[in-house]
Amino acid sequence: MVFVSVIVVNFNRVNLLRECLASLRSQTRLDVEWIVVDNGSDDGSSAMVKLEFPQAKLLQLSDNQGFCAANNAGIAVASGSHIALLNNDAVAEPQWLDALLSEIDTDPTVGMVASKILVASRPGVIDKIGHGIYWDGQNRGRGSGEPDAGQFDAEREILWPDGCAALYRKSMLDQIGGFDEDFFAYADDAELGFRARSAGWRARYAPSAVVHHQRGATLGKWNPSRIRLIERNRVWLAIIHFPLWLLLLNPFFFALRLAAGLLAAISGKGEAGQVKGFRAKIELGLTILHADLDALLGLPKIWSKRKAWRAKRKLNDREVVALLIKYRLGLSELSRNLA
Repeated sequence: MVFVSVIVVNFNRVNLLRECLASLRSQTRLDVEWIVVDNGSDDGSSAMVKLEFPQAKLLQLSDNQGFCAANNAGIAVASGSHIALLNNDAVAEPQWLDALLSEIDTDPTVGMVASKILVASRPGVIDKIGHGIYWDGQNRGRGSGEPDAGQFDAEREILWPDGCAALYRKSMLDQIGGFDEDFFAYADDAELGFRARSAGWRARYAPSAVVHHQRGATLGKWNPSRIRLIERNRVWLAIIHFPLWLLLLNPFFFALRLAAGLLAAISGKGEAGQVKGFRAKIELGLTILHADLDALLGLPKIWSKRKAWRAKRKLNDREVVALLIKYRLGLSELSRNLA
């Protein structure tokens, strides 16, 4: 039995995958199992893995089943007592795994560890340092777009890690379950993290576990499918995990966030400010509305998941709200320029 299994999910990114796996080859940690889960790529990704990285265990899925199902498939065959996830568009520095494992061993109640994720195209700029969350369920990497001046290096406790580069205790996943495959991709790591925290597990951050991430390389930053998944899953996350009173206030907080984003966009700031042209902004708004409709259509199934999880969780509503307060994202942080 190996100590840690690293799972890399891939879909038609052969060159990025090659760089990612090369960084695993350079890790200082040696007792590592590599698992590449290919989501039905047709760009030669699987052939490249077999030829250039024969030490990797390759799972070839018939089609693109999404980030959640692919990771669950990898977890199901993993031999390690710890599960590390690394995006195919991320490159890990040599001490990445050792730093993550050192942090999770500090306490048996720590079930997750976040990496310091930097923007590959902007050296020294933070992509994300674990996650924060807003009152409507919008969750995002903390520190996004900030120069890495060591401002987060003294921190250890976090809300939950970003699935781009994270470590999970296998016993925790066995207890709470893996990724929710209905989410397909995006915010799935937040839902898993929320589930783990409400089950009593803690999360930490390893500042020496550094990876460099090609942000938005999977679908493209403004791909409508990506935006639709992010927005739909935001709503589903809130439905499953928020106290009822906060869930009823969700439209109010959502409107506040949209207003703040619109004001920022007028001056060219924030994510919406990076969308050029009036027509493109209208299309972005329609995509968000479409996603909200999708979320509501899935309400019966998601509500049943809410009821099932609330019967199992260890934290009560007051303790959940305390977590949201401690790790909340403000409107100014959400609406400013991002990495």
